Amino acid sequence: MTSTNDIRRSFLDYFEKNGHARVPSASLVPQNDPTLMFVNAGMVPFKNVFTGLESRPYSTASSAQKCVRAGGKHNDLDNVGYTARHHTFFEMLGNFSFGDYFKDRAIELAWNLLTKEWGISPDRLTATVYHTDDEAFDLWKKISGLPDSRIIRIPTKDNFWSMGDDGPCGPCSEIFFDHGDHIPGGPPGSPDEDGDRFVEIWNLVFMQYEQAAGEIVSELPKKSIDTGMGLERIAAVLQGVHDNYDTDTFKALIRASEELTSNNSADMVASHRIIADHLRTSGFLVADGVLPANEGRGYVLRRIMRRAMRHAHLLGASEPLMYRLVPALVAEMGAAYPELIRAQPLIEATLQQEETRFRQTLSNGLKLLDEATAELQNGDTLPGETAFKLYDTYGFPYDLTEDALRARGLGVDRDGFDAAMAQQKAAARAAWKGSGAKASEDIWFDLVEEYGTTEFTGYAGDEGEGVVLAIVKDGERVQAADVGQTVDIVLNQTPFYGESGGQIGDTGKLTTLKGFVGEVEDTSKPLGKLHVLRTKVVAGELTVDESVHQKVDSERRDRVRANHSATHLLHAALRHRLGTHVTQKGSLVAPDYFRFDFSHPKALTREEIDQVEADVNAQIRGNEPVTTRLMTLDEAIEAGAMALFGEKYGDEVRVLSMGRSSETDYSVELCGGTHVRALGDIQLLKIISESAVSSGVRRIEALTGEAARQWLSERDSKLREAAATLKASPDEVPARIASLVEERRRLERELADAKKALAMGGGGPSTDAAGPEDVNGHKFLGQVVEGLNPKDLRSTIDTMKQRVGSGIAALVAVNDGRASVAVGVTDDLAGQVSAVDLVKAAVATLGGQGGGGRPDMAQGGGPDGSKAQDALEAVKEALEKVAA
Repeated sequence: MTSTNDIRRSFLDYFEKNGHARVPSASLVPQNDPTLMFVNAGMVPFKNVFTGLESRPYSTASSAQKCVRAGGKHNDLDNVGYTARHHTFFEMLGNFSFGDYFKDRAIELAWNLLTKEWGISPDRLTATVYHTDDEAFDLWKKISGLPDSRIIRIPTKDNFWSMGDDGPCGPCSEIFFDHGDHIPGGPPGSPDEDGDRFVEIWNLVFMQYEQAAGEIVSELPKKSIDTGMGLERIAAVLQGVHDNYDTDTFKALIRASEELTSNNSADMVASHRIIADHLRTSGFLVADGVLPANEGRGYVLRRIMRRAMRHAHLLGASEPLMYRLVPALVAEMGAAYPELIRAQPLIEATLQQEETRFRQTLSNGLKLLDEATAELQNGDTLPGETAFKLYDTYGFPYDLTEDALRARGLGVDRDGFDAAMAQQKAAARAAWKGSGAKASEDIWFDLVEEYGTTEFTGYAGDEGEGVVLAIVKDGERVQAADVGQTVDIVLNQTPFYGESGGQIGDTGKLTTLKGFVGEVEDTSKPLGKLHVLRTKVVAGELTVDESVHQKVDSERRDRVRANHSATHLLHAALRHRLGTHVTQKGSLVAPDYFRFDFSHPKALTREEIDQVEADVNAQIRGNEPVTTRLMTLDEAIEAGAMALFGEKYGDEVRVLSMGRSSETDYSVELCGGTHVRALGDIQLLKIISESAVSSGVRRIEALTGEAARQWLSERDSKLREAAATLKASPDEVPARIASLVEERRRLERELADAKKALAMGGGGPSTDAAGPEDVNGHKFLGQVVEGLNPKDLRSTIDTMKQRVGSGIAALVAVNDGRASVAVGVTDDLAGQVSAVDLVKAAVATLGGQGGGGRPDMAQGGGPDGSKAQDALEAVKEALEKVAA
C-alpha cells in the first residue's frame, strides 16, 4: 500500500523533477488575506504573486499546503465525521505557474502524474472544462486521448474561478475519479452528479483574464496556473478505498482513539472520525500559534476542540483523551511537518487543560440540557432562552447544544437565542452608561457592539493584513481619510498592540494597493476590546472596507518586548531577594527604558541592587524560551502565577513562564503583553536608579539591550575622562578622589580656622585692633568677615565673649552676597542687654526679618550682604539706646 506520506513526497518529487521550486507549507494563519480566518486553499500563500504584488525567485512552484475550513463560507464543521470526504483540516497538493507555462503543460503534467507515475487507469478518469473553453477541451483530447464523452463541458461557476470581483480569473478543468458502479451516482453535469461514485480529485485553474466589478475586461499579460488536489482524496484512490477515513493516517488515529477509549462499537464510528479529524486541526493550529480563546481564530479552535471532546465523552472516556492522542498524530505527520514535533508539549498541555476544564462545563450543561428536553419529542424545538442560558451561565456554546440535540431529532430556536443575546447586550450597554463612563467613549461601545473585539495577531508576528471597519475623526465616524488628517482606525485584525498593562502602544505603517500610506503614531485599547490605530495620513486616501497592509515598527517592538520581559524577571528577582511581600504597584514599558514600582518599606542597599541585577542577568544568559499558556484566572493563580497591578482580567488569561530556578519556573505571571521568545533576546539589564514613589512604594528604572550597553559605555567614557584629569588609571580613580576629598576637608578646616582667627584678630573701621571699644558704657567687640561659614558663628562668638570678659560681641559673616549675623552678651550683662534685640536691628538692616535666640546669644540673617558694615553699626546704635 502506498502511504499518505509517500504520496505527498512523490507529488513534490515529481514536480521538483519537472522544474518546480519545492515550497514548504505556509502557516495556517494567513499573512496576506485579511478576509480569511485560516488558509483554506493551496494558492492562498501565493495570492500576491498571482496579482503581481510580490515576486519570488522562481516562476513555477509546488507545495503541500496545510488548510483549515471551519468558519465563514468554507465551513465543513457540521458535516465532519458523517460523510466520507468532509474535513476541518486537510492538505492541498498543488503546482503553480506564475506566467510560465499554461494550459497545455498543466494538463500534461497532471495527466502524466496520475496515469504514468501513480498508475491510475485512464478508464477511471473524467475531465471537465468550462463550457466555452474549447482550447482546454482540445488539449485534453490531444494529451489524454479521452473520448469526447469523458471531457464534459460545464456551464456553471463550478468551472470558472475568480479571486473576487476584481483581479485574476479564469476557467477551470476538474479531474474526477470513478470509484465504480457499485456506488450510486453519475458523472459531473449529470442529474445524479451529487452521488459518491465520481469524486473530484484535482482542479486545474487557468488564470487567463482580468476582472473588474465582476466583468471580464481583458486577458492577463502573464497567464498563470493554480492547481489543487486534496491529499486525503487522492490517498483514498491510491489506497483502493472510497472513504478518506479508511486511509492509513486516519486509520492510525482512529485506532488510537479506539484503544484509549476501549470502544470500537460500530455505532460510534462517527465519534472516532470526528476525534481524528479534530485532533489534526487542533494540533496544527496550536503549532501555528493559535490558542483557544473566546473570539476570533481562538474561538473556532475551541469549538473544534470541544466538539471532539464531547464525542470523547460519548465514547465513555472517563479522563481527558485528546492530549493522549497527540503522540499518534506526531508519529503519522511529524516527519512531514516538524512544527508538530517542536510544539508537541504545548499541544498536549493545551488539549489537556482545555478538556479538563470542558468536562465540568459539559457535565453542567448536559444535566441542564437533559432536564430542559425531558418532555420534548422527536421534531420538537428547544427554546432559545434555554440555549442562551446554557451559553451564558455554563459556557455551553450554541453549536454544541445544536450538535447534541441533532442526534435526538431535536432543533434549537435560533431566533430566540439571538433575541436573548441582544437583550443581554442592551443591558450591558445600559450598565456601562450608568457607570459614569465618558460620553466620548460611546463610539467605541457602538463599534464593539457592531463588530466585536479586535483580533490581535501580534503575538505571532509584526505585520499582516486587515480590513478597515471604521475610521473615526474628532469623535465621529467618517467614510474616508485624506492626506494631512490624523484619524483613529479600527481594523478587523491587527498586529499593533494597544497600550495596556503598562506597555505602551505600537507604532508603524499602513499601506494599500491604491497608494495610501499612513503613519501609525500610537495604538490604544478603548474598553479593553478594540485596538485603535491613531494614524496620520501621509499619502493617498483610505476608505472604510478597504484592505490594508500593516507593519509594526519591529525594531521598536523588539525593544519594548525586551523591556517588558525584563520587568517580569525583575519582579521575580526582587521577590527572591527581598521577600514575597514585594508586589508590583505599577510600571511603564517603553522602547528606551522601563520603570517598575513595587512595595517595599525602605530603600534598597547598593548590595541588594547589585544582587537583583545579577540574578536577572543570570536568567538572561540562561536563554530559556518564554512559554505561554491560556488558563482560567483561578487555574492561573492556583498554578502560582502573579497577577499584575491594575490589569483587568477576563475569564481566560495568558500565563507567561520565564527562566528556571531549581526545578521550577523563575517567573510566572499573568500578562497580555508582547514578550521575547527567549530570554537571551533581552541581552542585558542595567538598573540605573532606585528611589521612593510614596510611603512603602519604591521605583526602579532600568535599561536593557543596546540601551544598557550604551549607558555603560558612556559611563566608562566619563570614568576615563576623569582618570585622565586626575592623571591616574581608571582603577585608581576612587582612591584618588577619596584622597582629594580628604585634602579638601583639611583645607576647609584650615580656612575656617583662619577666618575665625581673623574675626578674633580685630581690624576694620569699627574695631580697635588693641581690643574692644566702649559703647554706652559697655565693652563691644564687633567684626565683619568674608566667607566664614554661618555654622561657625556661635563658636566664634563664644571665643569673642571670652576675650571681652564683660560686654557684647557681634559678628557679621558674608557668603555669596548674603549675610549672617550673631550677637553674644556675657552672662553678667544678660539681664541688662538682650542679644535678641541687637540681632533684630542688624537683620533689618540686611533686608531680612526676625532673628532670634536667647538673651545671651542670638542669630539671624538677610539677603543684602553689602550692608554688612551697616548691620554692625545698627547693633551699636541699638546698644546706645539701652539704659545704662
